[in-house]
Amino acid sequence: MTERRDIDLRAAINAISDVVQNRPRPLREMDQIYMKTGDMVLQSELVANWSNNKKLAFIGDGDAISVCVAYLQHRGILNYGPSEIVVFDFDERICGAVERFADKERLTNLNAVLYNCLDAFPQLGDYDCFYTNPPWGASNNGASVNVFVQRGIEAVGNNGEGMVVIADDHELHWPQQVLASTQSFALDRGFYVQKMTPKMHLYHLDDNPDLKSCNLLFKSLPGLGAIPQSEPIIDPIRLKNFYGRERDIHIKYVREKKRVDYGQAHDDEYEYEYFQGATDVIN
Repeated sequence: MTERRDIDLRAAINAISDVVQNRPRPLREMDQIYMKTGDMVLQSELVANWSNNKKLAFIGDGDAISVCVAYLQHRGILNYGPSEIVVFDFDERICGAVERFADKERLTNLNAVLYNCLDAFPQLGDYDCFYTNPPWGASNNGASVNVFVQRGIEAVGNNGEGMVVIADDHELHWPQQVLASTQSFALDRGFYVQKMTPKMHLYHLDDNPDLKSCNLLFKSLPGLGAIPQSEPIIDPIRLKNFYGRERDIHIKYVREKKRVDYGQAHDDEYEYEYFQGATDVIN
């Protein structure tokens, strides 16, 4: 890893604020829950350092950490970061927001691909490392997490590293069970836990605002064979309660209905009520 240096915290927070303004609003029914801004700053620096000079695949990215990493590097706030970032997400709003921000800020190493994790992965083995913050699997013992981990492993072609962000709470049973399930799933595929950063992030989560998440950092064992091909995931057991209790996965893509500037109020969210006679002046 590149040696860390002190960064301009004000500049970093302001840059992350630009990214947050560009994000679409989360869909809670799709388990989109966004990380709090201060933790996004810390996470972005960590990811940039971890993936320095590597090709990085994001398997979903509602938080927009991908954009933060690219933007902090582009602005010179960080002097390290990945050589290439590609976001694979089923939400066309997120992909569109990534592409528009990258175009506006000239982030030439950042791209997005509309992709549902149940489909075969389209770029098998093209990346050095992967990052995912998947649905946390409270109601399916981590099965939803493991779907995203599988696609990440395919992205690096059994030869690379991964960072998985999942719930971390020692007082609740389900986060511990999911952590164990995720580690077991990865180890069965030749990826071991290289490092863990516990209880690192908070979220805008109304029903449990104190629930934190950790980073699990995986690395492939040497000598693993290449993955011959990626297959669609159709096993109903792996799809049950994917987004929470009684919320199986049925939606292939979230489509963007119209071009939206996320940093501004939408014209279908408000209307003006004028002072009496003001409309005559305006007209």
